[in-house]
Amino acid sequence: MRFDLVKGRTDRRCRMDRISIKGLEIFANHGVFKEENVLGQKFVINIDMYTSTRAAGIRDDLKLSIDYGAICNLVEKTMKEHTYKLIEAVAEEVAANILLSYPTMSEVEVEVEKPWAPVLMPLQTVSVKIRRKRHIAYLGLGSNMGDRESYLDFAIDELNKDEYTKVTKVSDFIETKPYGGVEQDDFLNGCIEVETLHSPDELLHLINAIEKDAGRERLIHWGPRTLDIDILLYDDLICDEENLHIPHVEMCKREFVLEPLSNIAGYKRHPLNGKTIRELLDELERNEE
Repeated sequence: MRFDLVKGRTDRRCRMDRISIKGLEIFANHGVFKEENVLGQKFVINIDMYTSTRAAGIRDDLKLSIDYGAICNLVEKTMKEHTYKLIEAVAEEVAANILLSYPTMSEVEVEVEKPWAPVLMPLQTVSVKIRRKRHIAYLGLGSNMGDRESYLDFAIDELNKDEYTKVTKVSDFIETKPYGGVEQDDFLNGCIEVETLHSPDELLHLINAIEKDAGRERLIHWGPRTLDIDILLYDDLICDEENLHIPHVEMCKREFVLEPLSNIAGYKRHPLNGKTIRELLDELERNEE
């Protein structure tokens, strides 16, 4: 097993440092076949962890960095406490547990090698390598039925209950007129920032489940609702799928979105037009005048 500390890069905008663990050998019980689950076999784990080591390096203080010994113990515990059929599942669990255990780590790459894979042919190893990171998403909240504020609070509480999601900022709630031409009561709207390990599709599935638990019924387009949750932004992702559009296609036209969003992310830039949320709100207000 070898430990390396080298400079790395997570993307073009943000340079991070990389702590690497290479060749960590763990004997565990994972595999499709019964014999693999009973007898077990050797797995080799390689991990690249992205964080800032600047403070730890200047102060020579392990508490300010990532303890790779503790990481090794965490990986061993993860792999020995559970049995998985696929090394894909092993990699996902290891990556998630590392990120959940170390909030200062922005990204992790995990490779799981299976050198004794029972394929009845000579091979050096088979492996799966995944890269997972923390994502920042901005969600819009709205309600115009019943106790509106309680529904918005319910959404925040339910998001925080999810293991892979944490609400990090909450805007002021504002009262707004209905949008879309349907006669109905006024809305209470707000925006939140969340840190999540979920993919956009997984996050959408989560918020749809929360809406359903709040009694949301999709009967009338732009109609009254107990709880409405929209994904406005997800990192700087541009996504145009049948059931998911990021950035939200209507957000630049909606003051009830831009006003609370500017309250928590005024300098966040729209990934398509490059304008800040504050600039988009100012433009919309000028156009309305």
